[in-house]
Amino acid sequence: MKGLLLAAVAGHLLCGACDCLLIYLPNGRLRFGDMKDNRKLSAAFKGLPLVNPLLSMLLGCLAMCLFTLGYLALGDWMGAYSGTCAALMRAGSVVVATFGMAHHVFCGVPEWLYVRMGRTQEALDIINEFFKKTSVTMLACYLGFLVFGAALFFAVVTGMTPLPRWACVFNILPLMLALFPLRVGGAGNWAGAIMFAGLYFLL
Repeated sequence: MKGLLLAAVAGHLLCGACDCLLIYLPNGRLRFGDMKDNRKLSAAFKGLPLVNPLLSMLLGCLAMCLFTLGYLALGDWMGAYSGTCAALMRAGSVVVATFGMAHHVFCGVPEWLYVRMGRTQEALDIINEFFKKTSVTMLACYLGFLVFGAALFFAVVTGMTPLPRWACVFNILPLMLALFPLRVGGAGNWAGAIMFAGLYFLL
């Protein structure tokens, strides 16, 4: 169990680094608003090595395999205290692992295509269409995190588990809500790493 939690910490840290490869560009941070303005987007992407999105996609898949081990381990651990919460956590883990991995790849592909096609308006139109048509993977991924986090939070805060009720803060949902306003690249992954690190010491 402990080893799987550490694997999840490492996985989230690696996945966060992969997110940063996509978000922090040679000439500024990727801003979704710039995807409507090719002049701004092209300037931000100028000089981006094609290897960056490739590394993000490939290492991101490895990272998600690692942290999925931790999510499934927590689901199994919860089985001793609440069958319903355990089932929800396992289901959420599977959704994150499947749709989340696809979403991570689908975020890297448009960047690779945009740079490979010369950062033209045509390239921008293509990647915008691609992103919109594959956005269901992003929504499903965050739904998986919501189901997992809500089930874990409920079980801990109601005293179903031997964890102290204050340990509910080591949960991806409140941690993500705390980090997102800071606009830090890879916030969801930093939240996941904190959750698993905290639970490693508490369990």
